Amino acid sequence: MQPSDYDEFSAYLNATAELLNRGKTLSPVAIAMWWNLLKGYDLSAVREAFDRHMRNPDTGQFMPAPADITKMIEGGTQDAALVAWAKVDLAVRSVGTYRSVQFDDPLVHRVVQDMGGWVLVGSKDDKEWPFVAKEFVNRYRGYRGRSQTPDYPPVLEGIAASQNAQLGFATEAPALIGDPARARAVGLGGVDAPTVAITYAAPPASMRLADGRRSA
Repeated sequence: MQPSDYDEFSAYLNATAELLNRGKTLSPVAIAMWWNLLKGYDLSAVREAFDRHMRNPDTGQFMPAPADITKMIEGGTQDAALVAWAKVDLAVRSVGTYRSVQFDDPLVHRVVQDMGGWVLVGSKDDKEWPFVAKEFVNRYRGYRGRSQTPDYPPVLEGIAASQNAQLGFATEAPALIGDPARARAVGLGGVDAPTVAITYAAPPASMRLADGRRSA
């Protein structure tokens, strides 16, 4: 949503509260909290999520929490993970591991990197594939359930890109998986650095000699 949507969002949220919360409206602070939690979505998607919640015969009589609206928009973590895995599965089968890929979901990049990278994940055989799928879904749900978007690589590098980089040759652009505009945005938001830092601590002073060498 845009800042210009705030007044309309506030009015719709208060109307929902009046309808479901025994006529009680929300304080400006509460509305601001709702806004901060949902402002990343389009106003039309937010309104549709509220409407769907109110039409739900099981929960529609209760005032939703922000998490309920988020779930209405995105689905649960299991749903999101299965959608993400379907994209990975399609990309492995249609693009393969020779070419680099760039998904429209940054969590896909992070999870695939955590699992060893694009080439390793895509090289698994049919017997291993169900276990790869299960691991991916579990890892993805872990990040998604924490509403966490950790650092991730801008591109999942394929075999050709790795070989060309070693030889000093240019590489072709990655295949964009999913929505092209969002996939390009994911690439711009990635970081070319290890996602887990490794630091080697200096030896304690007792282990050093005056000339800088370590003692035996």
